[in-house]
Amino acid sequence: MTHPCVFIVGAGPGDPSLISVRGRRLLENADVVVYDHQVLQAMLQLARADAERIDVGPAAPRPMDQEAISILLAEKVRDGKSVVRLKWGDPFVFDSGGKEALLLREQGIPFEIVPGIPAAIGGAAYAGIPLTYPGTDDVLAFVRGHEGESDEAPNVNWNGLAALGGTIVCYAGARQIGPIAEKLVAHGRPDDEPAALVYKATTAAQQTVTGTLGSIAAGAHVDAPALFVIGRVAALREHLRWFDDRPLFGRRIVVTRSREQAGELMEMLEERGAEAIAAPTIRIAAPDDDGPLDQAVAAVSSFDWIIFTSSNAVDSFMTRLTAAADVRELKGVRICTVGPSTASRLLRYGIRADLMPAEYRADALMDTLRTAGPLRGKRVLLPRADISRDGLVDALRQAGVEVVDVAAYRTTLAQSDASGGRDIYRMLLDGEIDAVTFTSASTVVNFAQIHGPEQAADLLRGTVVASIGPVTAQAAQQLGIVTTVQPERYTIPDLVDALVEHFRERPRT
Repeated sequence: MTHPCVFIVGAGPGDPSLISVRGRRLLENADVVVYDHQVLQAMLQLARADAERIDVGPAAPRPMDQEAISILLAEKVRDGKSVVRLKWGDPFVFDSGGKEALLLREQGIPFEIVPGIPAAIGGAAYAGIPLTYPGTDDVLAFVRGHEGESDEAPNVNWNGLAALGGTIVCYAGARQIGPIAEKLVAHGRPDDEPAALVYKATTAAQQTVTGTLGSIAAGAHVDAPALFVIGRVAALREHLRWFDDRPLFGRRIVVTRSREQAGELMEMLEERGAEAIAAPTIRIAAPDDDGPLDQAVAAVSSFDWIIFTSSNAVDSFMTRLTAAADVRELKGVRICTVGPSTASRLLRYGIRADLMPAEYRADALMDTLRTAGPLRGKRVLLPRADISRDGLVDALRQAGVEVVDVAAYRTTLAQSDASGGRDIYRMLLDGEIDAVTFTSASTVVNFAQIHGPEQAADLLRGTVVASIGPVTAQAAQQLGIVTTVQPERYTIPDLVDALVEHFRERPRT
């Protein structure tokens, strides 16, 4: 447990993954999180569910507000709390972190500074603009701009600044961009010098406008501040852009898997540029009755085959097995896993599957099992979800197999706040979602239960529905939900590839 202290942590420029390893660990363990309102909600999701969250407004508050914030931080520490003061960018770069630290020192409150990536540096890198480049001018100037949420142009020596040469970087408010450009040109910077504006830097909504110092204000977005980069390096943007050049960039894609399983799919989507929105419709829980699973584990060596149909089944069974016995008990037992994801999860326990049908259909699985020899008289263990369909069990028994079908886990309806405060219903209604992914029949059924059986089909009619395979697509069809994207192979990587291909063929207009 972290000791009572104020940890002044730089959150970075926006992308939650850009927080430092130490900053993330402190955030995950904090009792209280006091944050600027520029910090994205996705970052706050890293905090404990029971942590107190307090929004204290702008990154650079007024002096009176600053004193109140410092008193608040001190009070929380005196109550024995571990406090993370989460600040946009870096606490010591055009921010009030230094002033807060001094006020805490005056009150005898222990504090620690955890640096973050400054918005000017991170935002430029994500726009493909190197702030320095070999052979260009050896000067880099940072100018305080909208960090204090002021609409006035910075009060600086414009004549001296313009004469410096090199690169100038400023986080500028919408009404600051024009005056800054005009002052620089008036004091000697060429009006044809390359310039760029980066909006919502490092997020899935990032937008970059390029031009010249004389023309850039005409392309400015009226109501949004931006990172303003002036200098020859801005011209390298078209050669070095990478973040917003990825195939799913700017797409909002909902992931309905359980929170325990969503990580792999969300990471793959984000790697391709999408904003992956976690909206779990199911929750994985232990079975109501552990007895049948424990009995199966105790008698595991008596089975000829174990068939795992999901990664959850693997985790549940192997956890019980390793707690009660030894994996060597599986010697002589052959194992069949459905799909590469399940086989990969089994491999984490040091066990390689003997058979792996590519899809979860009873007839396909039976054909694969028959390739390994006669089935009649064999004893098969089938640990799986409590709500699994009986088609496979019936097919095995018709082939003369003794089947022990046990519930390894339960899938229950996710809690109403599982989407982390995002109103998925409203976002779908407003056309703000590009795709919704379903990776099992239960995710579809529970989505309909959460949003209403009649409304679900209407909500999804205006977006792309991606189903991982025919069983999931059939469950959707029964609810009137039309599947738009379905991969040929029923795996998470193939589902992501299918989405990439779909949107490549249908670019934004």
